[in-house]
Amino acid sequence: MNTPVTTAELGAGKTEPETRPRGEHKLELKALLRKLIADGLLTQKDGNEILAARPRNWQSVHPLTLISNCNPPDARAPGKTLTPDVLSEWLADAAKLPYFHIDPLKIDVARVCSVVSHAYATRFHILPVAVTGDEVVVATAEPFMREWVEVLQQATRLRVTPVVANPGDILRYLAEFYSLARSVRQALDQHKALPNGITNFEQLVQLGNSTSLDANDQAIIHIVDWLLQYAFEQRASDIHIEPRRELCMVRFRIDGVMQMVYQTPIQVMTAMTSRIKILARMDVVEKRRPQDGRIKTKTPKGEEIELRLSSMPTAFGEKLVLRIFNPDVLLKNYVELGFSEEEQRRWQHLIHQPNGIILVTGPTGSGKTTTLYSTLRELATPEVNVCTVEDPIEMVYPNLNQMQVQHNINLDFATGVRTLMRQDPDIIMIGEIRDLETAQMAVQAALTGHLVLTTLHTNDAPSAIARLLDLGVPAYLIRATVLGVLAQRLARTVCPHCRTLVEPEEQVWQTLVKPWKSALPAQVARPTGCLECRMTGYQGRTGIYEMMPITPSLRKLIVDTVDPAALRAQACREGMRPLRIAGALKVAAGLTTAEEVLLNTPTAEGS
Repeated sequence: MNTPVTTAELGAGKTEPETRPRGEHKLELKALLRKLIADGLLTQKDGNEILAARPRNWQSVHPLTLISNCNPPDARAPGKTLTPDVLSEWLADAAKLPYFHIDPLKIDVARVCSVVSHAYATRFHILPVAVTGDEVVVATAEPFMREWVEVLQQATRLRVTPVVANPGDILRYLAEFYSLARSVRQALDQHKALPNGITNFEQLVQLGNSTSLDANDQAIIHIVDWLLQYAFEQRASDIHIEPRRELCMVRFRIDGVMQMVYQTPIQVMTAMTSRIKILARMDVVEKRRPQDGRIKTKTPKGEEIELRLSSMPTAFGEKLVLRIFNPDVLLKNYVELGFSEEEQRRWQHLIHQPNGIILVTGPTGSGKTTTLYSTLRELATPEVNVCTVEDPIEMVYPNLNQMQVQHNINLDFATGVRTLMRQDPDIIMIGEIRDLETAQMAVQAALTGHLVLTTLHTNDAPSAIARLLDLGVPAYLIRATVLGVLAQRLARTVCPHCRTLVEPEEQVWQTLVKPWKSALPAQVARPTGCLECRMTGYQGRTGIYEMMPITPSLRKLIVDTVDPAALRAQACREGMRPLRIAGALKVAAGLTTAEEVLLNTPTAEGS
């Protein structure tokens, strides 16, 4: 049982002596609570409750972790709590040391782990986080214990700069970083006979045809598992494993931006690639031609995740890209996707038509798949038969009948749609219209009473009509079948934890809305950067949509020599918002920035 704590234990009403003695000492819970109360971060009542709620093993847990686990309110800021990072920053200020937030994406794991042994780092609960020419930065959560500083300076002959970091992060990454470095070292030690570097392409081919590291070696398994779990945790949408002459680079795409994560020796990369190909049931021996595969696994939290793999032979070896599909996107509603109320109303009207073709357009990575799957999730009720033909199946959903294109047995999109037509479907989703035959089958399905959802690669909505004509679909069939076109892009959203509101720059705003006339908003959001967004100022992405229902007046303009500009002008007169104008509305609402919209959308006049 926990013994109740009296107010006197924390010295309420007394003037406390300086809690930081001149000599070396470890942090102590009661002293920290008294200091937090004296500095106004904690109330006397909350301090007593924290002391009373000590667990049985409280002496083996860092005091800051004990305090943050109780989620005490921050007395300085109503509605906020004292998180581990807030407490660590306060401790750094009290110790007159810099505060360091450990962002694993920005740490050279192999280099920092070579500075000091794991045993020594564990003994003093320290973690090297950065190494420059003559300096090593070392994170600690015990800023008043510095006996290790002088020892480390003598051993490394580097200037040691201690910084304060979150004790939970130090504990976690101390285990993860050294475990990863140890796995790489063990893998290399088993194959010291391999050449250390690749000097020409012929050697690379020879190495690729020889057996390097065992893909089933425990060290390689650990490296791959760490890589995947790390990607899930960092909200990565893609993992890029890229061979270079002497090293392999691992990069993540987070919120649409590439981030360097890790570098590993080329021998380890070869085994990593083989291990991933085994998991994806790809041909491990075949390294000369591109391959596709998929992996279904779980995150550390137990959530099912699907990964789509693509391999590509390069001058230095096989490059792998793993695209991560989180089934949670199937649960997103239209508001979470970024639809406005008007866009949602128009989209609902389109997708509940009994027959016709709905086109979703945009470049790769613009969120077309997410929009389609979220739509199909709504349409796939027990009363209807929803069938898809995809290349490949990107997310498996139990309420859909999904078929995958397989070119090696001549099962292409057109053949797949022809097969689906004999399966009594109500709704058909075609992954992409790439050729005339597939377009003709989509038109045939729409004419025979089916609702068809599919994608095209065009810059905007009006261009989709021109693209169908280019493929060879007659204008009269387009007029008879196409219900509407949705063009879309993704833009990063401003981090809600650190955004500030500022007056917009008139020149930037006019560039954004040109040639449209739009009043300058009173305020817009500006990204500043915080720990939650890794100092980028952005967190997450939202969709920007250009919706063009095919109205009777637009149908009259769909002729064999269609003018996309005329289509666009008429659609805008009928209420269509161009992509850039739709983005400007999100800027005015404080969701994103003008720079993001300008970067990700074509001009308001068109592409």
